[in-house]
Amino acid sequence: MNANLKVRGLVAGYHGFQVLQGIDLDALPGITVVLGPNGAGKTTLLKSLAGLLARQGEVKLDGARLPAEDATACVRHGLALVAEGRQLFPQMTVTENLELGGWLVPARVRAQRLARAFEDFPRLKERASQLAGTMSGGEQQMVAVARAMMSGPRLLMLDEPSLGLAPRMVDELLAIVRRIAAQGVTVLMVEQNVRKALQAADRGYVLERGRVVASGDAETLLHSDVIRHAYLGKT
Repeated sequence: MNANLKVRGLVAGYHGFQVLQGIDLDALPGITVVLGPNGAGKTTLLKSLAGLLARQGEVKLDGARLPAEDATACVRHGLALVAEGRQLFPQMTVTENLELGGWLVPARVRAQRLARAFEDFPRLKERASQLAGTMSGGEQQMVAVARAMMSGPRLLMLDEPSLGLAPRMVDELLAIVRRIAAQGVTVLMVEQNVRKALQAADRGYVLERGRVVASGDAETLLHSDVIRHAYLGKT
């Protein structure tokens, strides 16, 4: 897998209001994290890449141009997005939610991926018949990630995966994300938990007002003045 995402001059927004002001970004094999304050354009970035918003600029996955405003085509090209808030079907079981993630593939492949999902997420196998809406927030986030993996993505995008989770569950979730990356899926993650995100990631970008204001390897960013002063409360 090991997909390479190349974004150049990305412009996107809502109803004529331009949020992203020309973003250049590369998501390479491993984990790339996008940081920034509320309203910086992080969710807009992921939605536009996933084909959910109109956009301008160049977006290529392994050299192939990705279509704009066509989410199904983006999934076929190997993208999967875990949206903020998980977006599960609460009155459906864990198994049913997962199967929906593989709706574009033949039933045989879907069954194989379901079996793999239960191997990778043993807690979900134990709760296969449980209604998703009755699970804890952390368990629901696991369902959302596992459902995204059912499409067989080469690029997995995560929007605020740790939002509302207890610290222990955040650590568990980030460990799962690292394992997915180690299996050869490129990960692009938007995250508010700056310290934990940079500790888990390989490289990162900082957005402010729709522009990239800092980028580099995660370790360097973690100790950079722009991160320490703006997000970690250090002077």
